[in-house]
Amino acid sequence: MGVPKGKTSKANRRMNRGANYTMDAPALSACPQCHALKQPHHACPVCGYYKGRQAVVQNEQAN
Repeated sequence: MGVPKGKTSKANRRMNRGANYTMDAPALSACPQCHALKQPHHACPVCGYYKGRQAVVQNEQAN
């Protein structure tokens, strides 16, 4: 069984562990109703539809 020959320094240990914690951008898909970008398996933030039905009622603001 392999045994380390010496102590791993804090810098090297953190550098090795840092590869496991890299952040990726969230996945985005097009909303079938309004074609805006939204996260998969979430209600659309623009129109409020999820799986073909109105899941969230959006307030219409008059400009």
